[in-house]
Amino acid sequence: MVGTQDPKHEHSEPTLYTFGTGDELSEALANFVIKVQNEAIERRNMFTVATSGGSLPKLLAKNLVGRQDKAVRWDKWQIFFADERLVPLDHEDSNFDLCNKELFSKVPELQRSQIHTIDESLLNDPDELSDQYEKQLADEFAGKDSVRNPVFDLVLLGMGPDGHTASLFPDHPLLGEHGRWVAPIFDSPKPPLKRITLTYPVLNHAHHVAFVLTGEGKQEALARVLSEPEHRLPASRVRPFVPGDVLYFADDLAAKQTEYKRTPFNL
Repeated sequence: MVGTQDPKHEHSEPTLYTFGTGDELSEALANFVIKVQNEAIERRNMFTVATSGGSLPKLLAKNLVGRQDKAVRWDKWQIFFADERLVPLDHEDSNFDLCNKELFSKVPELQRSQIHTIDESLLNDPDELSDQYEKQLADEFAGKDSVRNPVFDLVLLGMGPDGHTASLFPDHPLLGEHGRWVAPIFDSPKPPLKRITLTYPVLNHAHHVAFVLTGEGKQEALARVLSEPEHRLPASRVRPFVPGDVLYFADDLAAKQTEYKRTPFNL
């Protein structure tokens, strides 16, 4: 698949929401996800999501699983991964395994066919595995080969202390990848070495991208990403084309060092 970058398109500016506690953040995030879900279902009767691992699945599960109001339309979700480690799906390093333990396994309505995972038979061939995962994207979003980029309704991301997001790391050649939707990485600075990741052409065509950050370990990176975009840290390059948007959900600890303008959270 060929991704296109159009320099004439305007990129969105980040919006920062901050919350006193992780519980408040989780509740707001759930309300936001449900709002985006409803808009997506109204638009084309499905909700396409790409997610990362880390603390995200637990934060999502807290206020999305077991709701009495039935607001979450799990039957309409199609879930992909923003990145994945090339390990078996039941390995402790697998993003799928983490998401499954914290979230998917707690949702009986969610069918395994709605969760798009890597092909375990290709773990030793990252290039072929990337192509196969890209084909899953094409099948879901286009149904056939297409030069257009997939447009996720929502991409949920974390961010490392070095400013990396998904498996896009500082100063890595993959930061300049604009052709592939899904790219292999053979030399990750963090173990495991082999991974696949969505690339900027996919991230920056999403309707909504939400970074979710908690804890003091994220303070410096968040401040640099929001206030010093000229450093071009990987997370700061996630700037969807308008009318898409990029939102930061951070607790007060994570946002302590940033002087970036905070926006009151209102749906």
